Amino acid sequence: MRQIFSSVAALVLVLGPITVAPQVAHAQTPVSVVGTKSAACPDAQFSTIQEAVDHASPGTVIRICPGTYPEQVSITKALSLQGESGVVIEPSSVEDNAMDGLAPIIRVAGATDVHISDVIVDGTNSGPTACGPTFIGILYKNASGDVKSVAVRNVKLSTSLNGCQSGLAILIQSASGGMSVVDVADSSIHDYQKNGITADGSGTEVQIENNVVTGVGATTGAAQNGIQISSGAGGSISKNTVANHIWSPCVSVTSCEAIGIDILVFQSDSVSVEQNVAGISQTGIAIVANHATVIQNQVFNTLIFDGAALTGNDNNASYNSITHSAEAGVSIEGNNNLVRVNRINEAAFGVLKAAGSTGNVINRNVISNALVSVQDPAGRGSKASPYR
Repeated sequence: MRQIFSSVAALVLVLGPITVAPQVAHAQTPVSVVGTKSAACPDAQFSTIQEAVDHASPGTVIRICPGTYPEQVSITKALSLQGESGVVIEPSSVEDNAMDGLAPIIRVAGATDVHISDVIVDGTNSGPTACGPTFIGILYKNASGDVKSVAVRNVKLSTSLNGCQSGLAILIQSASGGMSVVDVADSSIHDYQKNGITADGSGTEVQIENNVVTGVGATTGAAQNGIQISSGAGGSISKNTVANHIWSPCVSVTSCEAIGIDILVFQSDSVSVEQNVAGISQTGIAIVANHATVIQNQVFNTLIFDGAALTGNDNNASYNSITHSAEAGVSIEGNNNLVRVNRINEAAFGVLKAAGSTGNVINRNVISNALVSVQDPAGRGSKASPYR
């Protein structure tokens, strides 16, 4: 033991005295609490969400106690909205609060790191009384962050206005050279008028994952799309369940002006569509773009048209399971597309290739109960009706 102490003393003489670095105090994340002060919400500081947002410093976590909040919320700084179970944001009316033709229940604009979680956004009885401004549940415009574990519902106009191209549950949009980078995950989205989740415009990048998106079913109003990436936006659509998009006036291949689509990629290249379940629509997955990957999806019960429709060049549809398509399991209109190792059961055509399309590779597909395995008729053109 004496030898050990001697060695330590000698080390101190050589290296100098041993110093201990002082502990640095880390600043705590500021937290604000919204609700009616009560036993269930003893720490309430604000009675409305907007009041808490207005007073928040950047980076604040706004915790929302259970209750119904009849307000339209606007966010222009980095912060987090975190609801406790039972938070409903349900305004009695909405307005175009930025004079841009859009009327969202929650608007996030010009800010980064805005996180929204565990709230219900409900548009019941709050939609505009005309086609414009466009009614939206959650809007990110030139803004970034994430939307997780939310429910967005009833974002639609009155029955007399159901043909308007309005009623978007979630819209992520870039404009005037701005950027929006947003993840949408683990959410329930239903009873919208036009689209469930829409990512639109160059500068927009999204990851849309693990959501359940449910259309209203047969409708004579706006032709619905469950998930749409369009007009130069980029990103991925994965592990979602999307269903129930049917435009009733479409009754045959030759008479449809528009169709209901579960997943639509429109004029946006290099988008990934993987491991989704899509069903009960007039096209399960529609690609009107180039360089898309459509892999390991399950598509079922496609009315009128196709399980997966590729309109463009260099798209890859592989390892998908497609069951019960009224027209084709997979249709192709374009060049150098790859359709391989898909399982297609019950379709008028296994693979339907438009005349004039060249360089397409169709192989190793397992096709059962199709009248024709591969057919090359005249092209039909896209019937997609995107929000734009």
